[in-house]
Amino acid sequence: MVIYGVYIVNKSGGLIFNLDHNLPKIETEKTFSYPLDINLEYEPKRISVSFGQRDGINVGHHLISVNGMQVNGSILEDGRDVKEIIENKDSYPLSLKFSRPKMTTNEKIFLASMFYPLFAIASQLSPEPKSSGIEVLEADTFRLHCFQTLTGVKFMIFAENMQAGIDVLLRRIYELYADYVLKNPFYSLEMPIRCELFDTNLQTLLDQVEKGGLASI
Repeated sequence: MVIYGVYIVNKSGGLIFNLDHNLPKIETEKTFSYPLDINLEYEPKRISVSFGQRDGINVGHHLISVNGMQVNGSILEDGRDVKEIIENKDSYPLSLKFSRPKMTTNEKIFLASMFYPLFAIASQLSPEPKSSGIEVLEADTFRLHCFQTLTGVKFMIFAENMQAGIDVLLRRIYELYADYVLKNPFYSLEMPIRCELFDTNLQTLLDQVEKGGLASI
């Protein structure tokens, strides 16, 4: 079993906890000839693909190395400017490695807030009253599993496709939340979770499930 991440969203739709557990690292390295057939956007902190895609390199991917040398912001490790190298015809052929960027905390907060109205819409569209809303959202590369408590807090797990029994894991995470977060006298409801015991036990639980399956819990 592969668990990609865990999200907890409060009843107001705000992200209060997230854990990237086992995200796949996507890197693609290709040798390019002059002129470069993809457009790059040069910023002080990063260089990313702004237009064009090929061989697994997509818009938004970041440049992480040139000819095997790591890119730091917009310069190489030896201090040379990456833009000057890429725009210089004499530098080619060039081996460029791109990577899919990690989501920032702000992007995760935005996506969590987008899920909240979708959940509400799904509840209202149900032909039967008292619908539980979205429980499983399936894409071609993953499944989102959601469990909403009676107080409106949503626990979400991103996992690989065709994995059964995630609802058991969701309820086990809810038990950890009740034991280590709600019983913490310093925790305020609806606020971001900052609890080391919860973090540690959640990590242990996910590792246990990935190694031994759901039967191990």
